[in-house]
Amino acid sequence: MRRWMLTWCTGLLMLMPIVAASAQEGVARAPRADDEVAIVKTLGQMFSAAQQGDMDRFRAFTTKDFYAYDNGKRFEGDALMELIKQYQTKGYQYIWSVTAPEVHVGCDAAWVTYVNKGSIRQPDGTMTSMTWLESAVMRWEGNAWKVRFLHSTRVPAEQTPPAASH
Repeated sequence: MRRWMLTWCTGLLMLMPIVAASAQEGVARAPRADDEVAIVKTLGQMFSAAQQGDMDRFRAFTTKDFYAYDNGKRFEGDALMELIKQYQTKGYQYIWSVTAPEVHVGCDAAWVTYVNKGSIRQPDGTMTSMTWLESAVMRWEGNAWKVRFLHSTRVPAEQTPPAASH
């Protein structure tokens, strides 16, 4: 009986770290004061990587299951960056910026709406200013925010996008 009890207790002690780790996985991440800044910075870094045509850097700021709605289409994974790189090869240059962001955080997920003010330089040097209304769904992975989903709608040139309301 004593040997059985010793074996049982030893087994229980060996399982405790596994049970503790499993319990922590289910604990929700509490929003932090710096989340808004980190989320906007992540978007800026993702756009910077895209502007430079750097696929590896772009992937560093997106989840493995990233997708986007842009220009009336759904782009899975690398497809959006591949399209951007095709145009960059033809001589197009893109400039994007996140302005008027509204960030909402809940545990390990967040969404952000913003106005993307930018421009496109054509191969002949002509610069066209453009504005998009965009939103992104973010996910906390490991120790950083990453973009899970991006949606972009172009604002017609004759319209002014609405200002953020808080």
